[in-house]
Amino acid sequence: MALSRRVLLGRLAATGAAGAALGAAGPATAPAAVTGRRRVHTGFDRLAADGYRLLDGHRVGIVTNPTGVTVAPAARPGGSGEVRHLVDVLHADERVRLTAVFGPEHGFRGTAQAGGSEGRYDDPATGLPVYDTYNKSGRELAGVFTASGVDTVVFDIQDVGARFYTYIWTLYDCMVAAVLAGKRFVVLDRPNPVTGRRATGPVLERAFASFVGREPIAQAHGMTVAELARLFNGEFVPRAAGRPVPLETVWMSGWRRGDFYDATGLPWVPPSPNMPTPDTALVYAGSCLFEGTNLSEGRGTTRPFELLGADGIDHRWAAALAELTLPGVHFREAYFAPTFSKFQGKTIGGVQLHVHDRAAFAPVRTGIALLVTARRVWDGFAWRPDHGIDRLTGTATVRTMIDAGADTDEVVAAWQPRLADFRALRARYLHYPPAP
Repeated sequence: MALSRRVLLGRLAATGAAGAALGAAGPATAPAAVTGRRRVHTGFDRLAADGYRLLDGHRVGIVTNPTGVTVAPAARPGGSGEVRHLVDVLHADERVRLTAVFGPEHGFRGTAQAGGSEGRYDDPATGLPVYDTYNKSGRELAGVFTASGVDTVVFDIQDVGARFYTYIWTLYDCMVAAVLAGKRFVVLDRPNPVTGRRATGPVLERAFASFVGREPIAQAHGMTVAELARLFNGEFVPRAAGRPVPLETVWMSGWRRGDFYDATGLPWVPPSPNMPTPDTALVYAGSCLFEGTNLSEGRGTTRPFELLGADGIDHRWAAALAELTLPGVHFREAYFAPTFSKFQGKTIGGVQLHVHDRAAFAPVRTGIALLVTARRVWDGFAWRPDHGIDRLTGTATVRTMIDAGADTDEVVAAWQPRLADFRALRARYLHYPPAP
Protein backbone atom coordinates (compact mmCIF):
# COMPACT_ATOMS: atom_id res chain seq x y z
CA MET A 1 0.00 0.00 0.00
CA ALA A 2 1.42 3.42 -0.94
CA LEU A 3 2.03 5.82 1.95
CA SER A 4 1.44 9.54 1.72
CA ARG A 5 4.32 11.83 2.67
CA ARG A 6 2.55 12.93 5.87
CA VAL A 7 1.89 9.34 6.92
CA LEU A 8 5.51 8.44 6.21
CA LEU A 9 6.84 11.41 8.17
CA GLY A 10 4.49 10.60 11.03
CA ARG A 11 5.82 7.06 11.18
CA LEU A 12 9.38 8.35 11.06
CA ALA A 13 8.61 10.63 14.00
CA ALA A 14 7.13 7.73 15.93
CA THR A 15 10.20 5.64 15.17
CA GLY A 16 12.40 8.48 16.45
CA ALA A 17 10.41 8.64 19.69
CA ALA A 18 10.78 4.89 20.16
CA GLY A 19 14.51 5.20 19.55
CA ALA A 20 14.76 7.92 22.19
CA ALA A 21 13.03 5.65 24.70
CA LEU A 22 15.49 2.87 23.93
CA GLY A 23 18.40 5.30 24.31
CA ALA A 24 17.23 6.21 27.78
CA ALA A 25 17.37 2.57 28.82
CA GLY A 26 20.98 2.03 27.71
CA PRO A 27 23.88 3.65 25.85
CA ALA A 28 23.28 4.37 22.18
CA THR A 29 25.55 2.85 19.56
CA ALA A 30 27.10 5.26 17.06
CA PRO A 31 27.97 4.29 13.49
CA ALA A 32 31.49 2.96 13.04
CA ALA A 33 32.49 6.10 11.14
CA VAL A 34 31.99 8.31 14.17
CA THR A 35 33.40 6.19 17.01
CA GLY A 36 36.53 7.48 18.72
CA ARG A 37 37.90 11.03 18.73
CA ARG A 38 36.45 13.46 16.18
CA ARG A 39 38.92 15.81 14.56
CA VAL A 40 36.62 18.03 12.48
CA HIS A 41 33.99 20.19 14.14
CA THR A 42 31.34 21.57 11.78
CA GLY A 43 29.99 25.10 11.79
CA PHE A 44 27.01 23.89 13.80
CA ASP A 45 29.28 22.24 16.36
CA ARG A 46 31.12 25.51 16.87
CA LEU A 47 27.89 27.52 17.00
CA ALA A 48 26.60 25.21 19.73
CA ALA A 49 29.89 25.30 21.64
CA ASP A 50 29.56 29.09 21.74
CA GLY A 51 26.11 28.82 23.32
CA TYR A 52 24.32 29.94 20.12
CA ARG A 53 25.28 33.56 20.84
CA LEU A 54 25.09 34.38 17.12
CA LEU A 55 21.37 33.58 17.21
CA ASP A 56 20.57 35.25 20.51
CA GLY A 57 17.36 37.30 20.39
CA HIS A 58 16.50 36.30 16.82
CA ARG A 59 13.58 34.39 15.40
CA VAL A 60 15.44 31.74 13.45
CA GLY A 61 14.55 29.74 10.36
CA ILE A 62 16.88 27.06 9.02
CA VAL A 63 17.43 25.76 5.49
CA THR A 64 18.50 22.15 5.89
CA ASN A 65 17.94 18.52 4.96
CA PRO A 66 18.86 15.11 6.45
CA THR A 67 22.58 16.00 6.34
CA GLY A 68 22.10 18.65 9.02
CA VAL A 69 23.26 16.40 11.85
CA THR A 70 25.53 16.66 14.85
CA VAL A 71 27.09 14.01 17.06
CA ALA A 72 26.35 14.49 20.74
CA PRO A 73 29.24 13.97 23.15
CA ALA A 74 29.65 10.48 24.56
CA ALA A 75 27.45 9.80 27.56
CA ARG A 76 30.41 8.32 29.47
CA PRO A 77 34.14 7.79 28.90
CA GLY A 78 34.64 5.21 26.19
CA GLY A 79 30.98 5.46 25.18
CA SER A 80 29.62 6.61 21.86
CA GLY A 81 27.74 9.72 20.81
CA GLU A 82 24.30 10.03 19.32
CA VAL A 83 23.73 11.33 15.80
CA ARG A 84 20.88 13.85 15.96
CA HIS A 85 19.38 16.30 13.50
CA LEU A 86 20.21 19.87 14.37
CA VAL A 87 16.55 20.92 14.06
CA ASP A 88 15.66 18.47 16.83
CA VAL A 89 18.60 19.77 18.89
CA LEU A 90 17.74 23.45 18.40
CA HIS A 91 14.02 22.91 18.98
CA ALA A 92 14.76 21.35 22.37
CA ASP A 93 17.14 24.15 23.44
CA GLU A 94 15.47 27.11 25.14
CA ARG A 95 18.41 29.37 24.20
CA VAL A 96 17.31 29.32 20.54
CA ARG A 97 14.03 30.63 19.15
CA LEU A 98 13.67 28.29 16.17
CA THR A 99 10.40 29.12 14.43
CA ALA A 100 10.62 27.68 10.91
CA VAL A 101 12.34 25.11 8.69
CA PHE A 102 12.93 25.51 4.95
CA GLY A 103 13.21 22.35 2.85
CA PRO A 104 15.18 22.15 -0.45
CA GLU A 105 14.97 19.58 -3.26
CA HIS A 106 14.28 16.11 -1.79
CA GLY A 107 12.77 17.79 1.29
CA PHE A 108 13.82 18.61 4.84
CA ARG A 109 13.45 15.02 6.02
CA GLY A 110 14.57 13.62 2.63
CA THR A 111 11.46 11.74 1.55
CA ALA A 112 11.36 12.96 -2.10
CA GLN A 113 13.29 11.68 -5.13
CA ALA A 114 15.22 13.82 -7.62
CA GLY A 115 13.16 16.70 -8.96
CA GLY A 116 10.76 16.56 -6.01
CA SER A 117 10.17 18.10 -2.60
CA GLU A 118 7.91 17.68 0.42
CA GLY A 119 5.73 20.77 0.08
CA ARG A 120 4.40 22.82 3.01
CA TYR A 121 3.58 20.89 6.20
CA ASP A 122 4.13 20.83 9.94
CA ASP A 123 6.99 18.59 11.04
CA PRO A 124 5.53 15.74 13.13
CA ALA A 125 8.60 15.47 15.35
CA THR A 126 8.79 19.15 16.40
CA GLY A 127 5.56 20.77 15.27
CA LEU A 128 7.58 23.39 13.41
CA PRO A 129 6.21 24.73 10.11
CA VAL A 130 8.22 23.46 7.14
CA TYR A 131 8.27 25.67 4.05
CA ASP A 132 9.21 24.43 0.58
CA THR A 133 12.02 26.33 -1.21
CA TYR A 134 12.36 24.02 -4.21
CA ASN A 135 11.92 25.76 -7.57
CA LYS A 136 11.45 29.09 -5.79
CA SER A 137 13.73 32.09 -6.10
CA GLY A 138 13.71 35.88 -6.10
CA ARG A 139 10.57 37.63 -4.88
CA GLU A 140 8.65 34.36 -4.55
CA LEU A 141 11.22 32.91 -2.15
CA ALA A 142 11.52 36.27 -0.35
CA GLY A 143 7.78 36.04 0.22
CA VAL A 144 8.24 32.64 1.87
CA PHE A 145 10.82 34.12 4.26
CA THR A 146 8.52 37.05 5.02
CA ALA A 147 5.52 34.78 5.65
CA SER A 148 7.57 32.64 8.04
CA GLY A 149 8.21 35.61 10.34
CA VAL A 150 11.91 34.85 10.88
CA ASP A 151 14.61 37.47 11.42
CA THR A 152 17.60 35.26 10.59
CA VAL A 153 17.92 32.51 7.97
CA VAL A 154 20.49 29.80 8.76
CA PHE A 155 21.85 27.45 6.08
CA ASP A 156 23.32 24.02 6.92
CA ILE A 157 23.41 21.41 4.14
CA GLN A 158 26.19 19.04 3.07
CA ASP A 159 27.44 19.77 -0.46
CA VAL A 160 29.37 17.36 -2.72
CA GLY A 161 31.65 19.77 -4.59
CA ALA A 162 30.00 19.86 -8.04
CA ARG A 163 28.43 22.92 -9.66
CA PHE A 164 25.31 21.06 -10.77
CA TYR A 165 24.45 19.72 -7.31
CA THR A 166 21.49 21.95 -6.56
CA TYR A 167 21.99 22.71 -2.87
CA ILE A 168 24.60 25.38 -3.54
CA TRP A 169 22.06 27.15 -5.75
CA THR A 170 19.49 26.82 -3.00
CA LEU A 171 22.10 28.64 -0.91
CA TYR A 172 22.48 31.33 -3.58
CA ASP A 173 18.72 31.73 -4.12
CA CYS A 174 18.16 31.98 -0.36
CA MET A 175 20.88 34.64 -0.05
CA VAL A 176 19.26 36.71 -2.80
CA ALA A 177 15.81 36.24 -1.24
CA ALA A 178 17.17 37.22 2.19
CA VAL A 179 18.29 40.57 0.75
CA LEU A 180 14.88 41.15 -0.82
CA ALA A 181 13.08 40.20 2.41
CA GLY A 182 15.45 42.11 4.70
CA LYS A 183 16.73 39.05 6.55
CA ARG A 184 20.08 38.29 8.12
CA PHE A 185 21.86 35.19 6.76
CA VAL A 186 24.10 32.69 8.58
CA VAL A 187 25.99 29.84 6.89
CA LEU A 188 27.22 26.91 8.99
CA ASP A 189 30.13 25.27 7.21
CA ARG A 190 30.68 21.59 6.38
CA PRO A 191 33.52 19.80 4.54
CA ASN A 192 33.83 19.53 0.80
CA PRO A 193 33.86 15.70 0.73
CA VAL A 194 36.17 15.49 -2.30
CA THR A 195 38.70 17.98 -0.85
CA GLY A 196 39.17 21.66 -1.52
CA ARG A 197 42.46 21.28 -3.38
CA ARG A 198 41.56 22.76 -6.74
CA ALA A 199 38.86 23.88 -9.13
CA THR A 200 38.50 21.97 -12.40
CA GLY A 201 36.24 21.77 -15.43
CA PRO A 202 34.42 24.29 -17.61
CA VAL A 203 33.16 27.52 -16.08
CA LEU A 204 29.47 28.27 -16.61
CA GLU A 205 28.54 30.72 -19.33
CA ARG A 206 25.56 32.78 -18.19
CA ALA A 207 23.60 31.93 -21.36
CA PHE A 208 23.29 28.40 -19.92
CA ALA A 209 22.29 29.41 -16.39
CA SER A 210 19.69 27.20 -14.68
CA PHE A 211 19.08 25.59 -11.30
CA VAL A 212 22.07 23.32 -11.96
CA GLY A 213 24.25 26.42 -12.34
CA ARG A 214 23.13 29.98 -11.66
CA GLU A 215 26.47 31.78 -11.90
CA PRO A 216 29.93 31.31 -13.52
CA ILE A 217 31.83 28.89 -11.30
CA ALA A 218 33.80 25.79 -12.30
CA GLN A 219 32.18 22.39 -12.67
CA ALA A 220 34.18 21.09 -9.67
CA HIS A 221 34.56 24.23 -7.56
CA GLY A 222 36.87 22.99 -4.77
CA MET A 223 35.22 25.13 -2.09
CA THR A 224 33.15 24.65 1.06
CA VAL A 225 29.61 26.04 1.27
CA ALA A 226 30.71 28.93 3.50
CA GLU A 227 33.52 29.82 1.08
CA LEU A 228 31.00 29.72 -1.75
CA ALA A 229 28.67 31.95 0.27
CA ARG A 230 31.47 34.52 0.56
CA LEU A 231 32.14 34.31 -3.19
CA PHE A 232 28.42 34.58 -4.02
CA ASN A 233 28.06 37.60 -1.73
CA GLY A 234 31.11 39.32 -3.10
CA GLU A 235 30.49 38.69 -6.80
CA PHE A 236 26.94 37.63 -7.65
CA VAL A 237 24.30 38.52 -5.03
CA PRO A 238 24.67 42.31 -5.48
CA ARG A 239 24.04 41.93 -9.21
CA ALA A 240 20.91 39.85 -8.58
CA ALA A 241 19.51 41.64 -5.51
CA GLY A 242 21.01 45.13 -5.63
CA ARG A 243 23.31 44.71 -2.63
CA PRO A 244 25.06 41.98 -0.60
CA VAL A 245 23.21 40.04 2.10
CA PRO A 246 24.08 40.63 5.79
CA LEU A 247 26.19 37.45 5.99
CA GLU A 248 27.73 35.60 8.91
CA THR A 249 29.80 32.44 8.41
CA VAL A 250 30.62 29.91 11.11
CA TRP A 251 33.74 28.04 10.01
CA MET A 252 34.79 24.49 10.84
CA SER A 253 37.75 23.65 13.00
CA GLY A 254 40.15 20.84 12.16
CA TRP A 255 39.38 20.63 8.43
CA ARG A 256 42.24 20.79 5.92
CA ARG A 257 41.87 21.39 2.19
CA GLY A 258 43.39 18.01 1.36
CA ASP A 259 40.90 16.05 3.49
CA PHE A 260 38.59 13.54 1.88
CA TYR A 261 35.41 12.91 3.83
CA ASP A 262 36.57 9.75 5.56
CA ALA A 263 39.37 11.76 7.20
CA THR A 264 36.92 14.04 9.02
CA GLY A 265 35.50 11.57 11.55
CA LEU A 266 32.00 12.81 10.66
CA PRO A 267 29.10 10.49 9.81
CA TRP A 268 28.09 10.42 6.15
CA VAL A 269 24.39 11.09 5.63
CA PRO A 270 23.32 10.77 1.97
CA PRO A 271 22.59 14.36 0.83
CA SER A 272 20.16 12.96 -1.74
CA PRO A 273 18.79 9.49 -2.57
CA ASN A 274 21.36 8.88 -5.31
CA MET A 275 24.40 10.04 -3.31
CA PRO A 276 24.69 7.05 -0.95
CA THR A 277 28.42 7.22 -0.11
CA PRO A 278 31.41 9.55 -0.33
CA ASP A 279 32.60 7.29 -3.19
CA THR A 280 29.62 8.53 -5.19
CA ALA A 281 30.63 12.14 -4.57
CA LEU A 282 34.15 11.35 -5.75
CA VAL A 283 33.03 10.49 -9.31
CA TYR A 284 29.90 12.64 -9.50
CA ALA A 285 31.47 15.82 -10.91
CA GLY A 286 32.36 13.88 -14.06
CA SER A 287 29.93 11.00 -14.46
CA CYS A 288 26.84 13.12 -13.79
CA LEU A 289 27.36 14.42 -17.33
CA PHE A 290 25.66 11.22 -18.49
CA GLU A 291 22.37 12.70 -17.31
CA GLY A 292 22.66 14.74 -20.51
CA THR A 293 22.79 11.60 -22.68
CA ASN A 294 20.62 8.59 -23.47
CA LEU A 295 22.86 6.35 -21.32
CA SER A 296 22.03 5.38 -17.76
CA GLU A 297 24.05 7.21 -15.12
CA GLY A 298 23.41 4.34 -12.73
CA ARG A 299 20.27 5.66 -11.05
CA GLY A 300 18.26 2.71 -9.82
CA THR A 301 21.38 0.73 -8.87
CA THR A 302 23.37 0.47 -5.66
CA ARG A 303 26.25 2.33 -7.37
CA PRO A 304 24.76 5.45 -9.02
CA PHE A 305 27.27 7.46 -11.06
CA GLU A 306 29.83 4.65 -10.70
CA LEU A 307 27.87 2.39 -13.07
CA LEU A 308 27.18 3.75 -16.57
CA GLY A 309 25.65 1.98 -19.54
CA ALA A 310 22.93 1.40 -22.12
CA ASP A 311 21.22 -1.34 -24.09
CA GLY A 312 23.65 -2.44 -26.80
CA ILE A 313 26.92 -1.44 -25.14
CA ASP A 314 29.42 -4.28 -24.67
CA HIS A 315 33.06 -4.91 -23.71
CA ARG A 316 34.43 -2.47 -26.27
CA TRP A 317 33.74 0.56 -24.10
CA ALA A 318 35.78 -0.70 -21.14
CA ALA A 319 38.56 -1.73 -23.53
CA ALA A 320 38.66 1.72 -25.13
CA LEU A 321 38.86 3.38 -21.72
CA ALA A 322 41.64 1.06 -20.55
CA GLU A 323 43.78 2.19 -23.49
CA LEU A 324 43.68 5.78 -22.19
CA THR A 325 45.37 4.90 -18.87
CA LEU A 326 43.50 7.67 -17.08
CA PRO A 327 45.09 8.51 -13.71
CA GLY A 328 43.65 7.05 -10.54
CA VAL A 329 40.85 4.97 -12.03
CA HIS A 330 40.22 1.53 -13.53
CA PHE A 331 37.22 0.53 -15.65
CA ARG A 332 35.42 -2.80 -15.47
CA GLU A 333 33.05 -4.19 -18.08
CA ALA A 334 29.73 -4.33 -16.24
CA TYR A 335 26.12 -5.43 -16.74
CA PHE A 336 23.25 -4.22 -14.58
CA ALA A 337 19.47 -3.72 -14.51
CA PRO A 338 18.30 -0.38 -13.05
CA THR A 339 15.25 -0.62 -10.81
CA PHE A 340 14.06 2.85 -11.87
CA SER A 341 15.00 5.72 -14.20
CA LYS A 342 16.56 4.94 -17.63
CA PHE A 343 16.31 1.29 -18.79
CA GLN A 344 14.22 0.36 -15.76
CA GLY A 345 14.12 -3.43 -15.33
CA LYS A 346 16.28 -4.08 -18.41
CA THR A 347 19.76 -5.62 -18.26
CA ILE A 348 22.21 -3.31 -19.99
CA GLY A 349 25.95 -3.21 -20.63
CA GLY A 350 28.49 -0.60 -19.68
CA VAL A 351 31.31 0.10 -17.26
CA GLN A 352 31.94 0.52 -13.56
CA LEU A 353 34.47 3.09 -12.36
CA HIS A 354 36.91 1.87 -9.71
CA VAL A 355 38.91 4.76 -8.23
CA HIS A 356 42.16 3.36 -6.83
CA ASP A 357 44.08 6.62 -6.26
CA ARG A 358 41.84 9.47 -5.10
CA ALA A 359 44.57 12.08 -5.16
CA ALA A 360 45.45 11.36 -8.80
CA PHE A 361 41.88 10.87 -10.03
CA ALA A 362 40.52 13.73 -12.19
CA PRO A 363 36.72 13.36 -12.23
CA VAL A 364 35.83 15.99 -14.83
CA ARG A 365 38.51 14.94 -17.32
CA THR A 366 37.45 11.32 -16.75
CA GLY A 367 33.83 12.29 -17.45
CA ILE A 368 34.85 13.82 -20.78
CA ALA A 369 36.87 10.70 -21.66
CA LEU A 370 33.84 8.56 -20.89
CA LEU A 371 31.66 10.64 -23.22
CA VAL A 372 34.23 10.68 -26.03
CA THR A 373 34.75 6.92 -25.94
CA ALA A 374 31.06 6.07 -25.54
CA ARG A 375 30.25 8.05 -28.65
CA ARG A 376 33.01 6.30 -30.59
CA VAL A 377 32.26 2.70 -29.62
CA TRP A 378 28.43 2.74 -29.53
CA ASP A 379 26.49 3.88 -32.55
CA GLY A 380 23.37 4.38 -30.41
CA PHE A 381 24.91 7.27 -28.48
CA ALA A 382 22.80 10.43 -28.37
CA TRP A 383 22.53 13.62 -26.38
CA ARG A 384 19.26 14.39 -24.65
CA PRO A 385 17.04 16.29 -27.12
CA ASP A 386 16.80 19.30 -24.80
CA HIS A 387 20.62 19.65 -24.81
CA GLY A 388 20.67 19.18 -21.04
CA ILE A 389 24.39 18.47 -21.42
CA ASP A 390 24.92 22.18 -22.12
CA ARG A 391 23.33 23.13 -18.80
CA LEU A 392 25.46 20.55 -16.98
CA THR A 393 28.74 21.66 -18.56
CA GLY A 394 27.63 25.30 -18.61
CA THR A 395 28.59 25.65 -22.26
CA ALA A 396 27.77 24.31 -25.74
CA THR A 397 31.48 23.86 -26.45
CA VAL A 398 31.84 20.42 -24.87
CA ARG A 399 28.96 18.97 -26.88
CA THR A 400 29.94 20.55 -30.19
CA MET A 401 33.60 19.57 -29.87
CA ILE A 402 32.77 15.95 -29.06
CA ASP A 403 30.34 15.86 -31.99
CA ALA A 404 33.12 17.22 -34.21
CA GLY A 405 35.42 14.36 -33.20
CA ALA A 406 37.65 16.14 -30.67
CA ASP A 407 39.55 13.96 -28.22
CA THR A 408 39.61 14.34 -24.44
CA ASP A 409 42.69 16.56 -24.27
CA GLU A 410 41.33 18.94 -26.91
CA VAL A 411 38.03 19.36 -25.05
CA VAL A 412 39.79 19.91 -21.72
CA ALA A 413 42.18 22.45 -23.27
CA ALA A 414 39.25 24.54 -24.53
CA TRP A 415 38.08 25.55 -21.06
CA GLN A 416 41.48 26.34 -19.53
CA PRO A 417 41.51 30.15 -20.08
CA ARG A 418 38.18 30.74 -18.29
CA LEU A 419 39.11 28.20 -15.61
CA ALA A 420 42.33 30.13 -14.90
CA ASP A 421 40.26 33.29 -14.38
CA PHE A 422 37.91 31.49 -12.00
CA ARG A 423 40.79 30.04 -10.01
CA ALA A 424 42.16 33.54 -9.48
CA LEU A 425 38.74 34.78 -8.35
CA ARG A 426 38.21 31.75 -6.11
CA ALA A 427 41.52 32.32 -4.32
CA ARG A 428 40.21 35.62 -2.89
CA TYR A 429 37.43 33.83 -1.00
CA LEU A 430 39.16 30.75 0.41
CA HIS A 431 39.22 30.57 4.21
CA TYR A 432 41.09 27.32 4.90
CA PRO A 433 44.83 27.11 4.17
CA PRO A 434 46.14 25.35 1.06
CA ALA A 435 46.61 21.58 1.12
CA PRO A 436 50.20 20.56 1.88
